[in-house]
Amino acid sequence: MRTVLVSGASSGIGRAIAIRLLKEGHRVIGISRDSQRFSHTHPNFSSLSMDFAKLKDIPPIAKQLQHDFPMLDTVVFAAGFGQFSHLEQFSYQQIETLLTVNFTGQVFLTRALLAKLKQKSLSNLIYIGSEAALKGSRQGSIYCASKFALRGFTQALRDECGKSSVRVSLINPGMVNTDFFTDLAFAPGKQTSQALQADDIADAVAYILQAGAFCAIDEINISPPNKVIEFKK
Repeated sequence: MRTVLVSGASSGIGRAIAIRLLKEGHRVIGISRDSQRFSHTHPNFSSLSMDFAKLKDIPPIAKQLQHDFPMLDTVVFAAGFGQFSHLEQFSYQQIETLLTVNFTGQVFLTRALLAKLKQKSLSNLIYIGSEAALKGSRQGSIYCASKFALRGFTQALRDECGKSSVRVSLINPGMVNTDFFTDLAFAPGKQTSQALQADDIADAVAYILQAGAFCAIDEINISPPNKVIEFKK
């Protein structure tokens, strides 16, 4: 049994991952901005509130987590949000918040937890990236930048951790049918073949965790077989 911290556990991909790992018998700590949004009744589930936008709060929360859950050996970074527009239509605050939540906050939490994770016989850091980390797109300058940054970070961190017990993996999904698109002007197509499901990403996380101690899964790109984008009126 692994002890897994899942960020963004209150909805979407993070929730699907948390539920899947609980079903597989793991201990799961779900963190989100509002932990009350996901009060899953399960003896192996705990929840905690943490906001990646509040950087100064991350180190003390991480320290408390390691005190309360000394067996913590895996972190899945599934928190994040999307905002799309031409660059000049972003406010400076919107730019800062998007980059902080999707990238800098995740680096802070990694930094705070890494030393203890290196002391485990086996540990995993799994980041949920995006197809936006593979190719820039119009009106996605800031979102793509945050995901490109995350991809570069994981590649460098993987090399840094190569002689330790820490395995660093990145999952880059295409469009996933979740609430991610609720406040956006577009969404994936409604047919089954036109969007991934959150459980598809949870499957990839489970695949990474079942790999042997001497098998490092670096990066997984997942796409729906038929990519369709629908624009809302």
